[in-house]
Amino acid sequence: MIDCKQHTDIEVIQLALAESTYFVCLYNKYQEQFLRYIHRLSNVEPEDAEDVLQEAFVKIWRNIHSFDTNMKFSTWAYRIVHNETVSFWRKQKTMGIEQVQSLGESDGAEDMMSNESEINQKEKAIQKVLSQLSPDYKAILVLRYFEHLNYEEISDVLKIPMGTVATRVNRAKKGFAKIAKDKNINFFEE
Repeated sequence: MIDCKQHTDIEVIQLALAESTYFVCLYNKYQEQFLRYIHRLSNVEPEDAEDVLQEAFVKIWRNIHSFDTNMKFSTWAYRIVHNETVSFWRKQKTMGIEQVQSLGESDGAEDMMSNESEINQKEKAIQKVLSQLSPDYKAILVLRYFEHLNYEEISDVLKIPMGTVATRVNRAKKGFAKIAKDKNINFFEE
């Protein structure tokens, strides 16, 4: 049995290069986090998010030998997950099968999370506002405020300069606030 917790990401990568079974440590550690990111970025069905995640991990495995150990693994992997998510979304949009759910529609989540209805309502309101932003601004806000990446990590994920990250965060926050105001959504009501 592999003990993943005793190793850093870099150690796991080195072990996985020698014995592929160690790659499961990275998958298990980041699976939920990346699924959450895929869903927040694209709002796809859970099955589609799983497909995107699987494709992303296949690419991570194929390219693991080229990983620069001076970087954080999570940042490098986020870049791959981000690209796969955007690619999936573009394919769906191009084919005219856009499967992004309207946030006004019920998806059954209310039944599963009835005890957390207030949090669920705020999350839905946030997702509704995020869905109105451009993909660049949506990605910036999701990475910054949901995934808690710092500006340097966001710069690495999106392959843009840190100054551009700061500018986009500022503009995205203003855009978010304007959309929320226009839709009469107040996130700070008690």
